Amino acid sequence: MTALPRYLPNHEAVLNALPHAIISVDGQGRVVDANMAAEAFFDISAPVMRRNLLKDLLPFGSPLLALIGQVRERNAPVNEYRVDLGSPRLGGERPVDIQVAPMQDNSGGVVIMLQERTIADKMDRQLTHRGAARSVTALAAMLAHEIKNPLSGIRGAAQLLEQSVDDPDRALTQLICDEADRIVKLVDRMEVFSDERPVARSPVNIHVVLEHVKKLAQSGFARKIKFVEDYDPSLPPVHANKDQLIQVILNLVKNAAEAIDGSPEGEIILTTGFKPGVRLSVPGSASRVSLPIEVCIKDNGPGVATDLLPYLFDPFVTTKTSGTGLGLALVAKIVGDHGGIVECESQNKRTVFRILLPMYRSDRSA
Repeated sequence: MTALPRYLPNHEAVLNALPHAIISVDGQGRVVDANMAAEAFFDISAPVMRRNLLKDLLPFGSPLLALIGQVRERNAPVNEYRVDLGSPRLGGERPVDIQVAPMQDNSGGVVIMLQERTIADKMDRQLTHRGAARSVTALAAMLAHEIKNPLSGIRGAAQLLEQSVDDPDRALTQLICDEADRIVKLVDRMEVFSDERPVARSPVNIHVVLEHVKKLAQSGFARKIKFVEDYDPSLPPVHANKDQLIQVILNLVKNAAEAIDGSPEGEIILTTGFKPGVRLSVPGSASRVSLPIEVCIKDNGPGVATDLLPYLFDPFVTTKTSGTGLGLALVAKIVGDHGGIVECESQNKRTVFRILLPMYRSDRSA
């Protein structure tokens, strides 16, 4: 019996079999090759792509170009998740996960893989955290009415008992008062979620907010932690409430500092950037708003557990022994009330909280 010839597919057949767009780019930024998925993504043939620079196929200021620059500078792969490469030519929103790796011949060339996300995934990202924050609203209103009033009676009774009991038992009456006060404080924190009044917004310089929070942190809970700023000085103002924005950033910076937990190599990185192309619907309206202002708070702590990550912004979810689990839920509510997005990506030594916010336009009412 004669042996059947062994089938060895060439590299072009392998690349074309992949469901994700693969593009190779030379050191001058010119497209060298592209698989069939890339042709479908850009709606253009590979021979035509080879006659263009990659930047000519992407929207102006695309974050993919910045990623390629990072790969060439570090000579190491870089990943970025949930990046919108949408443009009028590509047909609106095109959310993708991006992996960029350098060629091994030191020519400056790179290989890019685009893993397209579904629109449903993008909408889920928009609504999940808002829904999680609002799920506690009715509970907060009920607690304020049904718990605080009885607690006042319990505390008053304990104070009256304190006057008639022996010294050894006074510690117990004091314990009742202390615990009642602690519950009232928790309910007070939850009442914030039941506030459905419109947010008073105005043009806010996000860098002023970040510097204010950094000074607060360095004078208190993060005095031993190194801060690194990587700001885009050309950013326009955000359309926000300054005090609430400070509260959001302060909560995230405090979480980052607690995650680092005194590590001598602990570092918090604050970054800002302009990310065109992200447009999402405004709650309670048929209109859509652009969210080009990106703010990131990064730390090199141990990261968030994988099983906890999907529920991180839900109320009462926490890893802290003394935490209430309301801090990140409040962050999600405030950002959602601004029409923005907050999300978290985490792995060991790299946790990123990313906030996308609308920019201020002079033709809109505050």
